[in-house]
Amino acid sequence: MAGRKSDFTLPTLDDLFSTQEMRDDAKLAKIRDIPLELIDDFPDHPFKVRDDEDMVQLVESVKERGVITPATVRQKEDRYELISGHRRKRACELAGFETLRCEVVDLTRDEATILMVESNFQRSQILPSEKAFAYKMRLEAMNRQAGRPKKENSTPVVSDFERQRTNEVLANEVGESREQIRRYIRLTNLVPELLDLVDEGRMKMRPAVEISFLDEDCQRDLVDEIDLNDCTPSHDQTIRMRKMFEEKKLTPEA
Repeated sequence: MAGRKSDFTLPTLDDLFSTQEMRDDAKLAKIRDIPLELIDDFPDHPFKVRDDEDMVQLVESVKERGVITPATVRQKEDRYELISGHRRKRACELAGFETLRCEVVDLTRDEATILMVESNFQRSQILPSEKAFAYKMRLEAMNRQAGRPKKENSTPVVSDFERQRTNEVLANEVGESREQIRRYIRLTNLVPELLDLVDEGRMKMRPAVEISFLDEDCQRDLVDEIDLNDCTPSHDQTIRMRKMFEEKKLTPEA
């Protein structure tokens, strides 16, 4: 209407700079030194923290310069849950520090799980077992975020051709095929002794995947035979084992 003054006004430079200053202050307010005794590791954290040569170097770096990049935590009542920075936390413990510099973020458990996996995948070396449990945790979190019903005792790799699957999204993000992600997740069904063989390179992925379909008793019988004969089965042998298991014919003797 003619003569009516618009309610819209452009922000002044002072408004813009004040807003940025408020953002900077808000970010700084979330970074603090938190006592190590108040920081809990992420539940079922799939990535191993090793006291190896790399850790020795990290400890020396922390002693000289402190923790340069803050760890990431989320607050849970009067404690904190570590999302990213498990190696930095361990380095501080070994260096004799009592606190860890952290950024406190407001995330749900599923959002925290996805961030935890993403941040740890920046490591130069990742074991097959670490990938296996990380992929499983992240896909389960993504499926819950997508609102998909979770079937009892089902793999998080959903069979759904009418809408984009979460494992398809993850495959694009990490540069693995959907089938390879499925194989990694199958490894989480192995008993620890067999999973260690995969991590050590003594057993390949495909035989391990076939073995993952055996129940725990059969897997432990297989562990005994591997120890006794000092060798691991071939892919063809594991295919036959799985077939015999499904036919209820896989005995320790077989």
